[in-house]
Amino acid sequence: MTRYRNPEAALRQRSATNLTSVLILAAAAAGVPAQADAQEAGVLTIDQLLSIESVVSGSPAWSPDGSSILFRSSLSGGLVTLSPDGGFPTRVPLNMGSSGHFLASQMPGWSPQGNWISYVSDKGGSPEIWIWSTRDGSEVQLTNLGGRINSMTWSPDERSIAFAGDRYGNYDIWTVEVDTRRVRRISNEKNYEVFPTWTPDSRRILYVRLDDAWEDHDVIEVAPDGSGARTVLRDRDFFDYGAGSTFAYPRVSPDGGQVLFRSHRSGWINYWLAPIEGGEPRPTAAAEADQSSAVWSPDGRSIAYIENHNGRHDLRVVSSDGGKPRVLASPDGGVASSPSWSPDGRSIAYLKADLVSPQDLHVVAVESGRSRQLTFSMPAGNLAERLVLPEKVHYPSTDGYSIPAYLYRPVGVPAGSRAPGILWIHGGPTSQFNDTFQQHVQFFAQRGYAVLLPNIRGSSGYGKDFADANNGCWGHCDLEDVLAGADFLKAQPGVDPDRIGLTGTSYGGIMGMYAAAFAPDAFRAIIPGSGYSDWVHFYRSENELRHVKLLEHELGLFETHQDVWRNSSAIYRIDKVSTPIFLVHGEGRYPGSDQSEIFARALENHYKPFEYTTYPNENYYVRGKANRRQMLLDMLDFFGRFLKDEMVDAGERMK
Repeated sequence: MTRYRNPEAALRQRSATNLTSVLILAAAAAGVPAQADAQEAGVLTIDQLLSIESVVSGSPAWSPDGSSILFRSSLSGGLVTLSPDGGFPTRVPLNMGSSGHFLASQMPGWSPQGNWISYVSDKGGSPEIWIWSTRDGSEVQLTNLGGRINSMTWSPDERSIAFAGDRYGNYDIWTVEVDTRRVRRISNEKNYEVFPTWTPDSRRILYVRLDDAWEDHDVIEVAPDGSGARTVLRDRDFFDYGAGSTFAYPRVSPDGGQVLFRSHRSGWINYWLAPIEGGEPRPTAAAEADQSSAVWSPDGRSIAYIENHNGRHDLRVVSSDGGKPRVLASPDGGVASSPSWSPDGRSIAYLKADLVSPQDLHVVAVESGRSRQLTFSMPAGNLAERLVLPEKVHYPSTDGYSIPAYLYRPVGVPAGSRAPGILWIHGGPTSQFNDTFQQHVQFFAQRGYAVLLPNIRGSSGYGKDFADANNGCWGHCDLEDVLAGADFLKAQPGVDPDRIGLTGTSYGGIMGMYAAAFAPDAFRAIIPGSGYSDWVHFYRSENELRHVKLLEHELGLFETHQDVWRNSSAIYRIDKVSTPIFLVHGEGRYPGSDQSEIFARALENHYKPFEYTTYPNENYYVRGKANRRQMLLDMLDFFGRFLKDEMVDAGERMK
């Protein structure tokens, strides 16, 4: 860990303000006896909290014979299989190499007959497709293109894999033959072409073509040799931050007659069905809720999918002919995800998490709805019973909005005392707090802080109008919801209205910078995590394409909307900052670590109170457990000095 140190600047700051309460730039983190204090209070220690993590990552996949379920272990990073009846998992002995790893966005999967497990790994230097034989354990590298690969699927006859690769700087659709390793490029357009899938007879490939703004999608059908391309359907006005992953794979029905796809055309992200040979799409299970992860049953008679209701994600099944859906999992809360049908169509494997538990692998019987848990991530010791179960609340904001939020009541606050409060803002901004275990939030709730997690305007999960409600007004209209959240938190029984802080990561960090610059008297302390302060500078410097697309979608094209980009950049109101700030992020270069640094330098140049800490062996976001542990302790120290009674200003001491 490194801390920003500039003694001359600190001296200038002291002489300019002449306030003993000003935070010195080079202040060292105070020791925090978190472990002992937590044990005495009967709450979880920081190490106990950080030990609560899922043993499952990625998406589960049934073997073609139905005897096992494949998933990625988040503990080892490797692949394991597990019987659908439970038991002890079996490691898949892949050779990942000393520095290789699975491509995070592409879950390894079975070939249709179960002879191979395919995966993408950069163990050879660049991401390439590899296959591992389930018969003799041999491994084969199928591609050697030297580019990125963002999606792939097996042909049903197991002879080929279709994939999207950017060998020539733009994603195109390719195929590779398993026996010969012959690679063929079958599309060549200037726009991204991604997420290929096959028709059941292996004679055609469907894939997604994005427009330049990543807002419009065409589903194209083509022969495996690239001939006979035609447009199957068109979908418009659905921004795709994931370069195709939001729209995702078009899913062809087992009989080859229909294609299942996501669309925003109803005002919600719902699934629609379109005839492959042409015709009007129809909704699969129309709902005022976002839907995801749809998969056909093996016989094509049913579709399983996930539906989101205010952060609760249900696993549902609906007839492919229409009708009333049936809820199979999470009807009372929690988040179900990644459904996968068993080959006989009788069961569905899925992942489930809730507000006090990490995600685990479950299997539900389709007919009876009886579900059983196969993995158990929660450590021993009844830890879940000692966690804070938040309340789901709503509070009013400006422009008639009612903002949904999660309220965590503080632990260990003496009777008659009032606790400090923290608003915690999610990233995105088009994202959402859900019914999932919030490790870092629990850390503060268990140490005497009331914490509010709002889904402010611009969040996903509440319809397209709500998600678009902060377009063109980042840091202003959505900040109104943050300030209304602060008022709501101040009005809660047992919360001290004079001790409210703000934090969050990514867009949550941006919002911290916005609050400091645009509402300088609203919070007593702010911790922006991995934030961005100057969109004009960001556009003109190194940055990821997806971030540029997001900004153009939400703020307008830079060439014609520079005033909007500047108006939503906190750094241009740095002179208004009066709240103590603690900037934190990883030392890595991407996706924009200079954004916190230039904000820190601007604060220094204006003699503003702040601290600045970075964490090693990370990119811009802090992911590693050891660094997260240290960051939480640093945050606890900072909030303790400004939101609790450890620090008072000179005026308060004179009273």
